[in-house]
Amino acid sequence: MSLKKTDDKKRLLAIGPAARLAKVSRQSLQYYLMIGLLEPTQITSTGRRLFDDLAIKKIRLIWELNQNGYPLRAIRDLFEEKLTNRKGPA
Repeated sequence: MSLKKTDDKKRLLAIGPAARLAKVSRQSLQYYLMIGLLEPTQITSTGRRLFDDLAIKKIRLIWELNQNGYPLRAIRDLFEEKLTNRKGPA
């Protein structure tokens, strides 16, 4: 059995295609960015914000949590808490 060599390059999508793939509106994605709920994977030299597959999954998760009654502030706090706990003791 041979293993396929994986491509080291990540698929990076601009806001429009990323929003479509995550099945959210472009405006929702832009709002998540504006309130600091999400960071782009990469920003080009011209300021274009790009998103990888993991970011797209996060966008979808944010949308689903919000649709199920979680306020965006609570979702942001949950993500910040997760990052704080991941770092471990100081």
